[in-house]
Amino acid sequence: MSKTQKILDRLRRYESRNVLFTEPDGSWPIVWERARGVHVWDAEGKKYLDLTAAFGVAAAGHANPCVVRAGQQQMAKLLHAMGDVHPHALKAELAQKLSELTFGRWNKKTGKTIFCNSGFEAAEAALKTALLATGKRGVIAFTGAYHGLGYGALNATHREHFRAPFRPQLREFADFAPFPKSAADLSVLEKVLHKMLRQKSVGAILVEPIQARGGINVPPPRFLPLLRKLCDEHGALLITDEIYTGFGRTGKWFACEHSGVVPDVICLGKALTGGFPLSACVGRADLMDAAWPASTGEAIHTSTFLGHPVGCAMALAQIAEIRRLNLCQRSAALGNFLLGELKNIQVSGFRFQVSLRGLGLMVGLELTLPGGQPATEMALAAIKKLLHRGFIFLPEGEHGNVISFTPPLTISKAQLSKAVGALAEVLK
Repeated sequence: MSKTQKILDRLRRYESRNVLFTEPDGSWPIVWERARGVHVWDAEGKKYLDLTAAFGVAAAGHANPCVVRAGQQQMAKLLHAMGDVHPHALKAELAQKLSELTFGRWNKKTGKTIFCNSGFEAAEAALKTALLATGKRGVIAFTGAYHGLGYGALNATHREHFRAPFRPQLREFADFAPFPKSAADLSVLEKVLHKMLRQKSVGAILVEPIQARGGINVPPPRFLPLLRKLCDEHGALLITDEIYTGFGRTGKWFACEHSGVVPDVICLGKALTGGFPLSACVGRADLMDAAWPASTGEAIHTSTFLGHPVGCAMALAQIAEIRRLNLCQRSAALGNFLLGELKNIQVSGFRFQVSLRGLGLMVGLELTLPGGQPATEMALAAIKKLLHRGFIFLPEGEHGNVISFTPPLTISKAQLSKAVGALAEVLK
């Protein structure tokens, strides 16, 4: 029995069976052994080119030496602190850095942060902020939205696969508007949103500037400006979920910058640390101070590992690396190159149709059948074949028919071309 099969057998025996999907023939998944830069090695020693950045986390490359060193040094100095009781210096430094990266850059104002552990927790902190600030319980989210699977965030995550089993325990305080995919959708959307905002007590609009798990859905440029205008008119907060799109993924520090819109609250995670569980909810200082009462010794929103010192050290190093390597500009340039390469894939003779979309190094190739139905089986078969050729891809979208490119921002043009060439061969 191979090393991989031994590990998978142990997981099947001791981990909840809902977590990991395995093919009966052992063709999926691989077991990661180590990763460096844009490459991953499995338990059998095989090398792969990673086109996922491990869910977008490894923006500055897997095991970036500066980020790893910062984490190691911090672990040797202070492994844990008492989040909401006795703080540590790096938490203050990172909070200041996030303020400068967001509201400081956008409008020369100050942002205030609530640190969390996972992306869904940042979304839930933002939802709590909206309720405290406005007194309104309602939230507008969008079809295709993914904001995490905690019970608060799950109310605003659209896909029934995630929501349906737990509906009896959900308050369902969110309503879903159609996510626009073209400029023609905006006039209809505006009417829908006006009606929702008039008829319901809405405290926030929660939106991903580009939907990642929803299928790499890029809205028209006027989408976020429309949401900003409606929030201002109706006294609601605009919350941008940039857990996936932040830190250079789309060619700018944050995706909302493409349309020049300043949110009231922004949710950050994934690439924030390059590999340590840390997320953040950052809001305008005046808003955060109005919403959240000063602590009297017992915070009303906290956790044991709030602002973990190792995560803060790695986040500061990760932000410095993104700057040093010019990864935002690199992502924009490589994204244009990647789109050009993918457009060259010849579709003649295919049993399906191909459509392409993306911004920066967040690109999706959607496969559909001639009648418009999702070509899910073909997309998944292609991803599995690519895995055995040494390329790691992920499917996105409700039907899993979008092959996504979200590689480390350190990837080269040659590596992207190699991956596109392999994809073209497999699709044929």
